Amino acid sequence: MEMSMASTTVSFPLPNSICTKKTFRLSTPFLKKHLFGSTLPCFLSSKVPLKRCSLNLLPTSMKSSVSEAPSEKKRQMMRRSDIRNIAIVAHVDHGKTTLVDSMLKQAKVFRDNQFVQERIMDSNDIERERGITILSKNTSITYKDTKINIIDTPGHSDFGGEVERILNMVEGVLLVVDSVEGPMPQTRFVLKKALEFGHAVVVVVNKIDRPSARPEFVVNSTFELFIELNATDEQCDFQVIYASGIKGKAGLSPENLGEDLGPLFEAVIRCIPGPKINKDGALQMLATNIEYEEHKGRIAIGRVHAGSLRRGMDVKICTSEDECRFGRVSELFVYEKFSRVPAETVEAGDICAVCGIDDIQIGETIADKSEGKPLPTIKVEEPTVKMSFSVNTSPFVGREGKYVTSRNLRDRLYRELERNLAMKVEDGETADTFIVSGRGTLHITILIENMRREGYEFMVGPPKVINKKEGDKLLEPYEIATVEVPEEHMGSVVELLGKRRGQMFDMQGLGSEGTTFLKYKIPTRGLLGLRNSILTASRGTAILNTIFDSYGPWAGDISTRDLGSLIAFEDGTSTSYALMSSQDRGQLFIGPGVDVYKGQIVGIHQRPGDLALNVCKKKAATNVRSNKEVTVVLDTPLDFSLDDCIEYIQEDELVEVTPSSIRMLKNPKATKKTR
Repeated sequence: MEMSMASTTVSFPLPNSICTKKTFRLSTPFLKKHLFGSTLPCFLSSKVPLKRCSLNLLPTSMKSSVSEAPSEKKRQMMRRSDIRNIAIVAHVDHGKTTLVDSMLKQAKVFRDNQFVQERIMDSNDIERERGITILSKNTSITYKDTKINIIDTPGHSDFGGEVERILNMVEGVLLVVDSVEGPMPQTRFVLKKALEFGHAVVVVVNKIDRPSARPEFVVNSTFELFIELNATDEQCDFQVIYASGIKGKAGLSPENLGEDLGPLFEAVIRCIPGPKINKDGALQMLATNIEYEEHKGRIAIGRVHAGSLRRGMDVKICTSEDECRFGRVSELFVYEKFSRVPAETVEAGDICAVCGIDDIQIGETIADKSEGKPLPTIKVEEPTVKMSFSVNTSPFVGREGKYVTSRNLRDRLYRELERNLAMKVEDGETADTFIVSGRGTLHITILIENMRREGYEFMVGPPKVINKKEGDKLLEPYEIATVEVPEEHMGSVVELLGKRRGQMFDMQGLGSEGTTFLKYKIPTRGLLGLRNSILTASRGTAILNTIFDSYGPWAGDISTRDLGSLIAFEDGTSTSYALMSSQDRGQLFIGPGVDVYKGQIVGIHQRPGDLALNVCKKKAATNVRSNKEVTVVLDTPLDFSLDDCIEYIQEDELVEVTPSSIRMLKNPKATKKTR
């Protein structure tokens, strides 16, 4: 069929004047589907010029949906055909890192007998524990003499800042979408950013082997999302690849998958253009990422936009036209397979790592010493949530931590800003308090967890939203929350979101799994502490995803917690005898033999309001022999993680974070104010 179609000439009775200027576009997936079938390759979706009212579909004119731009002689710009720079973007848990695993294995990056762990790109301990990607990472593969630089990016909305700056390094993205869920909130965010950069997009419908997969719905939903985000006609003509990342198979139709990921590699080379470079121009490289190694120091990672970079070269580091300083490149690396390989020279268009410039920051330009000019700096969206970090003032201070002073805390927080562009740190009301702002509670919680593992000891306050004022109006951030919940628990989840001032704007059933998909617009304040409540209301079956939408009018008061806390009455060690009577008052966080101090939160009260208890009381010893020892039966204490503690605490409470313990306590300063 393709042979007969390729030599067909289609004529249209249009005037000559129109034909010579207009171009014919097959820009709508529905049109393509009816004309050519659902597995139309992307080269048929390109613009085809009409000459003398005829459309020639010859093999020589078959190009990708984002065709290579003609060389601009004035600027001496050209495209490199031997390199592709791509970022893999998706919503959390849609299978990005697993897909990268299969791509690396099939590109023969590892030996046949080499042991390779699952999700090899998630190399960080916290990433492996939580099963999410937090930091973006680079690797590369070679396919048919073309080097493909791959950047794996986080899928969680709290780490959107990582995605925003990584898009500066690439020309195209693989948008991975789950074959059942379809486009989710973070899918929208990453796609919006990619389209703003003008990048080519290849849509990968992943997990196509799921029993309730609905690929046609997912492709149509993705196309509607492109239209909503004002994508150009060329961007709307995206190539769709159906894949199973875990099985390492891909194809142009869901029913006919290949034996490997060959169709995916072919689509990347065909549909994503090579980097646009100025080969003979003055050196320009934007530092997009920073890593640190003990023996190499700071390592700047980025793409060479123009010229070439050599080892031992003297360069200029620019922040703007007026602010420049000089440095020297001591070592130079490129990404080959799964490691960094030393290189003498890196040509424009490739991604490399540069050592020797100790004070380089993300967003600065490494330029030619004499003629170099800075590139535009990286901009990321503003944070929406803030938390206070302060020095540990509890009676147990210094027992477990290595770094406990305000100077240690200040240095570590400001050092985080060098790599984490979406975060902000400000001095608080007192010298030992700092206000840390981020994209969400998870964004800041990951920082807390990292600091804890490094040996820091400190206290954090409850998360608060960052409000804005426009004239006399107080505005607060709103987010789009999507909840996937089984039908039998839908009522309790809807009631809970209603109490948090959420407004439902969409509800639909999902396939044969008996799951309902709810969409809400809800104030960020209403989301604080919501995750645990939703899991309780749905018996652990609901999945909640959120992403920042916009600022809107203040929604009014929101009650996030109905019950009070149980507070330790005095310092000491908890006893079974005291806990037996205390557990009638609510759920406890501690067991017997645990050191506690006055003001520490030891449980959840079963009624509103706080209650002070003595959990250290011992049984009175008498000289009267008892006939029988009473057997003490204690309930299992609640084991709260760091995330749970931060969700639980209210205005007048703090979380004490040390390398080996997480405790909650009443804020002594807040208590004094309320009296």
